[in-house]
Amino acid sequence: MTTNGPSAPQAKRVPHERIHHGDVFVDDYEWLRDKSDPEVIAHLNAENGYTDAVLAPQQELRDRIFAEIKGRTKETDLSIPVRDKDWWYYARTVEGQQYGISCRAPYREGDSRPVPTPEASLPGEQVLLDGNVEAAGKDFYSVGGLALSPDQNRLAALMDFEGDERYKISVRTISTGEVLEESVTGVGYGLVWAADGESYYYTRVDEAWRPFQVWHHVVGEDPSADTLLFTEEDASYWVGIGGTHDDRWLVLSLGSKDTAEFHLLDLQDVEAGLRVVQPRTPGLDYDIEIDGQRLYIVHNRDRVDYDVSWAPLATPGIEHWQLLLEGGEGERLMGVSAFRDFVLVGLRSGGLATVKLLPKEGDGFGVLRDLPFSGELMSVGVGANPTYEATTLMVATESFVEPRSVYDWDTTTDEVTLLKRREVLGGHEPSDYQQHRLWATAPDGAQVPISLVAHKDVEADGTNPVLLYGYGSYESSIDPYFSVLRLSLLQRGVVFAIAHVRGGGEMGRSWYLDGRLEHKRNTFDDFVACGRHLVDTGWASPDRLAAEGGSAGGLLIGAVINEAPELFCAVVTQVPFVDALTTTLDPSMPLTQGEWEEWGNPLADAEVYAYMKSYAPYENVRAERYPAVLATTSLNDTRVFFVEPAKWVQQLRRTVTSDQSERPILLKTEMVAGHGGVSGRYESWKEAAFETAYLLDRLGATKIVYGG
Repeated sequence: MTTNGPSAPQAKRVPHERIHHGDVFVDDYEWLRDKSDPEVIAHLNAENGYTDAVLAPQQELRDRIFAEIKGRTKETDLSIPVRDKDWWYYARTVEGQQYGISCRAPYREGDSRPVPTPEASLPGEQVLLDGNVEAAGKDFYSVGGLALSPDQNRLAALMDFEGDERYKISVRTISTGEVLEESVTGVGYGLVWAADGESYYYTRVDEAWRPFQVWHHVVGEDPSADTLLFTEEDASYWVGIGGTHDDRWLVLSLGSKDTAEFHLLDLQDVEAGLRVVQPRTPGLDYDIEIDGQRLYIVHNRDRVDYDVSWAPLATPGIEHWQLLLEGGEGERLMGVSAFRDFVLVGLRSGGLATVKLLPKEGDGFGVLRDLPFSGELMSVGVGANPTYEATTLMVATESFVEPRSVYDWDTTTDEVTLLKRREVLGGHEPSDYQQHRLWATAPDGAQVPISLVAHKDVEADGTNPVLLYGYGSYESSIDPYFSVLRLSLLQRGVVFAIAHVRGGGEMGRSWYLDGRLEHKRNTFDDFVACGRHLVDTGWASPDRLAAEGGSAGGLLIGAVINEAPELFCAVVTQVPFVDALTTTLDPSMPLTQGEWEEWGNPLADAEVYAYMKSYAPYENVRAERYPAVLATTSLNDTRVFFVEPAKWVQQLRRTVTSDQSERPILLKTEMVAGHGGVSGRYESWKEAAFETAYLLDRLGATKIVYGG
């Protein structure tokens, strides 16, 4: 691809000195931070115009990919009904409509699960929330959560119309659709109804976007009369709230990256106030599940990969924790869910997510057992199961080649019944594709897993185009998942690979600890090692390897192309955290103080400052031949500000020695969106088609060679 014609926007240079620990860094593009400045908006619009002009020849390919996504998707569809008390709950999508529709239908004693058709309503069907109605006339729409009152007569919805993740609470009567109020605005995630369904609890965020307070609001009253339940003063802790399956408790969670604290409020005795489970102890991370008068605690008190203990709900402190389950070798215990007859235990084993069942026997417990699901590179998870007395559970499985399948699993007989498998219109045969787990050797000898999927006829002959994806932060794991969009890559001969680098959680807690703070460079070294392994083993052509990552994964990609620019022909970075040091030095910025346990505190520690500066993408762009770059961002992103990729793109253009007519550096900004990009499924498909067409063009893989 060549790009004769349009000229890349060059932002003016306004030197701004950043001085810390005796180091002076001159930032010429810091002025781009102010989105209220018309000159900044004009610059972003100019960047969008340049990107559109450069990539205009890809429009036909974009249209084809969008048509492929749309053509494989069952647009009029519905989810499996899930029973909660006296109702079956499910969601609909309708062809031509951007957003889902949340619905319910009445349950009658003895009813079996209904099997509704996508085109017809169930008897007595009620619409809880129609996203298409709510989004009408809006450029952006997103729901941050739905909460039913205990009597299930009212619905509270957290709605965002800007993309900044600051929500308005809309309360309505479900049977009539009447909106009761929308006066509580600017709130964070989480909403818990009081026991009487006449009031609720919600969170507020501070100026740095940190949820730090819990408030109580009575429906119909002015928000100025709301009462404050809790404030967290420590800026490194986030506040969250949730309820329990019996609607008895409000669970208030406080967490930093390393330390947790939980408080409980009895919603049937709110005058008793909050009571702490276990006061915060630096380094003690734990999670809880209430089961009647018993409390389960998943914690790292004794093992880096966590254990499960229990304690009486009346005396939940650490001195009363009794060991219930110790993880096996190579197992990372993640969480538990309590039911009347058993406890489900979520864990990671062998780099994959799975679930096991621990039966209750009298006052004790039986033998931990596996679920009857297995397969190569398969993810196993539990679906929605809100009924405490249930003995048959919904379980979901998927892999890179098998679409998501949802089953009813009878826990008493191990009988499995398929409820729904994601339908791929036009046909999909899993046996047409191959998936593998490879292992790359990092510079320090660590064995780094790579998940790989390709068409069955692709051979490791050194000629293949490859897209390598990575993230590697916050102990987040990328588990096997099916994607209709990926089929557009695979049918064009592209090999899709995921580098499960340190900093993620795939291989347990230590895998995460070895990729954060003073070990962060391992994340980047691992990714480079994975790229080189794909080339060395013949899976990738050395001149047809592209990379992709978003948010903290964008930092990964930015650091990697500084470290090994010759390895990749093109990269895509989505909302990339590429100016990490500048952001982490400013405690007034969203998330910063809570992030110091992930990256270190460069404001207080000269060694941390020097270490972060050694890998921060923006500060380390080199005068070498770089891959082509497409950076995407959103103007209203509150997690990674648009200014980071805007500055980075300017620094790249100014520094690299690449022929930018052959390897252009592009920025695309969504002017009404947030961290998750545009809203609406068709708009999301268009965005995905835009990025996919870009990658296919750069990889020289625009033609379908398998199937189609």
